[in-house]
Amino acid sequence: MGDPKGFLKYARKGGGNRPVDERLGDFSEVEQTLNEDDRKLQASRCMDCGIPFCHWACPVINTMPEWQDAIYRSNWEEAINILHSTNNFPEFTGRICPAPCEDACVLNLYKEPVTIRENECAAAEQAFARGYIKPDPPAQRTGKKVAVIGSGPSGLACADLLNKAGHLVTIFEKDEAPGGLLRFGIPDFKLSKRVIDRRIKIMLEEGILIRTGMNIDSVDEITGSFDAVCLAVGAMKPRNLDVPGRDLNGIHFAMEYLTAQNRKVAGTFANGTEQITARGKDVLVIGGGDTGSDCVGTANRQKARSVTQIEILPKPPLDRHPDNPWPFRANILKSSSSHEEGCIKMWNISTLGFYGDSGKVRGANITGVNWVRDDAGKMVLREMPGTKNKIKAELVLLAMGFVHPVHEGLLDSLGLEYSDRGNIMVTGKLETNRPGVFATGDSVQGAGLVVTAIASGRRTALSIIDYLKQNR
Repeated sequence: MGDPKGFLKYARKGGGNRPVDERLGDFSEVEQTLNEDDRKLQASRCMDCGIPFCHWACPVINTMPEWQDAIYRSNWEEAINILHSTNNFPEFTGRICPAPCEDACVLNLYKEPVTIRENECAAAEQAFARGYIKPDPPAQRTGKKVAVIGSGPSGLACADLLNKAGHLVTIFEKDEAPGGLLRFGIPDFKLSKRVIDRRIKIMLEEGILIRTGMNIDSVDEITGSFDAVCLAVGAMKPRNLDVPGRDLNGIHFAMEYLTAQNRKVAGTFANGTEQITARGKDVLVIGGGDTGSDCVGTANRQKARSVTQIEILPKPPLDRHPDNPWPFRANILKSSSSHEEGCIKMWNISTLGFYGDSGKVRGANITGVNWVRDDAGKMVLREMPGTKNKIKAELVLLAMGFVHPVHEGLLDSLGLEYSDRGNIMVTGKLETNRPGVFATGDSVQGAGLVVTAIASGRRTALSIIDYLKQNR
């Protein structure tokens, strides 16, 4: 390492966030950046630990020590080349990854891990600014054509590697622009869409074809013209809440809400379409994950009167539990920038139903719950007597996760097999029971992290490359 004692000399220092009062007035990215000298010092904190557990914990298997050292030496070109060898889109993960690598960092034993995620973003931005990231089309084409259905992180990663291998790749996207969850699900205050557009422009210049507004619903539309097909359709069917009052107006799935706001920011929201807005309303967000947090931040920017978020699971501890040791991902209490902006958050809460008048929701009936082990050792939910209550709300957002892919027409036409969770079943090589048809990302493994989707897309691309070699 450039400075093997850097972790002793310098404390962890993050870029921090823009002031709350400032950022609530717009949808620009919240996170700030360190200057180049401070960033180099943060990279120097990556110690010569011997066994880089950060590398082990990363879904795309980034080799952190090597590119941290390159940053410390101001060799930004080397840093981005090392990053690109394992991760197609470090500018995405550098912004929105929950950084399991930092949970596994040896310095996290002292709660002072290296700022790996921020350093990754800095490496990507420096590389773009210095012209190191530029179109690099394959020198030779194989003559093989591959269709990728879906342009989320897994589809884009798969397409990128296939194109680099010389195959002609066409991405089919049902929406008006590529990006999938990155573009339409994640708010701009976490991921500016200019970051997506910048990368898409490079992919287009490298020869990838992207056809938007294409809702493929028949197997005949794709298999006859391509040597292989990759399904990257995500797992966007939202989990519903089947309780009394669910049909009241004002109750929406989180993605309906977030997608509409993202389109409004982009200027593509259709005129005359009713906008879901939190302005002047008491907002209830049901679900405590990242999507729920995004709803909180969006509602605050829309000038909600109040925002309450409820979670059916227990409140995580402040420190690791003995059954959750380092270097595994830490199941501890973490707050997002959205929670800093104003939110009442409650745990161990179950929704019994909704109430309202004139067909509009006015609130939710809730109860406290406990999680206990039954005789078989399984965790089960038990209502806590005397804890029933009401939460006032004129807008309710359901952010309880996703259950399986939504493209039933296309998937059924392929005659695919499904797992118990409703996700596409694949072999060890990520091929489906239909020869030449592969699947990747959330459609296979269920809704998860962007970095996990990228890793899946990369693995699927390698499987397709092997398949095409064997079927010349």
